[in-house]
Amino acid sequence: MVAGLTDPRPDAVHEGAIGPGPVLAVDIGGTKMAVGIVDRAGAVSTRRSGPTPRSSDPEVVFATLAALIIEVIDGSVRPPVWCGVGCGGPLQAGGDRASPLNIPGWSGFSLRHRITELISLPVSIDNDAKALALAEGWLGAARNRSDYLAMVVSTGVGGGIVLDGHLLDGANGNAGHIGHVVVEPEGRPCGCGGYGCLEAEASGPAIEAVTGHPPAEASAAVRRRTGVLVGRAVACVANLLDLSLAVVAGSVALGFGEVFFDAAQEEIERRARLEFSRTTIIEPAGLGADGPLVGAAALAFRAEREAARRPGR
Repeated sequence: MVAGLTDPRPDAVHEGAIGPGPVLAVDIGGTKMAVGIVDRAGAVSTRRSGPTPRSSDPEVVFATLAALIIEVIDGSVRPPVWCGVGCGGPLQAGGDRASPLNIPGWSGFSLRHRITELISLPVSIDNDAKALALAEGWLGAARNRSDYLAMVVSTGVGGGIVLDGHLLDGANGNAGHIGHVVVEPEGRPCGCGGYGCLEAEASGPAIEAVTGHPPAEASAAVRRRTGVLVGRAVACVANLLDLSLAVVAGSVALGFGEVFFDAAQEEIERRARLEFSRTTIIEPAGLGADGPLVGAAALAFRAEREAARRPGR
């Protein structure tokens, strides 16, 4: 594990940092937005959340987020020194433009500029599943691991990949989009424009569209099929990237529970047959409901540390 990359511990961020204060953590999902204050040990306080508006007006969506942010800042005991934001993608590198597939009101939305303008703090933005990967490597189920995949299976399906202790970014910051691995070649149309993507088959909205019922009411067969499809995608990643751990969060995966995870593990064992990938395991993420906000905070800690290392600081 490379300290400060997937493990933004206090000793990895204090030296030369703007200050030892907490950070503002923001999680923006297709169903819910959450904001909280996170300290240097990863503890979350002054938490607020609300549903993500389904409006096509980008300002309506942002106004809801802005109200949560201001409420948390006004209620915090210590003022935050940085802001970290995890948001569904795709994003332009750095979050200058956000076009989340599950937030129709935002297409090329100037997310970084608008949040910076609102709170006058430095802002670090990245994909929410990449943020989760940092959180799980810091305090969760991937702690002390240098190679792993972190996933969210919820309203959307996203991922973050850590190899050799480094969170992968990709050319435009969008590495890890496992939700768009094709798991059913003749499958359902996806919001990305493709067909048979994992997100089009295993996300909450996809399950509801197929069954006519919300995921919480899914049958054992649906829960098992969802696990099989996730396991299929994980096996592809394990074979490609030589990693042996996948940790999974999100309301669908965690809500489906043991049936989902058992089916996913069985499918991995069927599909990951190379010598180095045969030991791949899948397990629930370790941080539960705190994961998204701890991940957003980890983005802020990482950016703060990188800023402190720049020449002239």
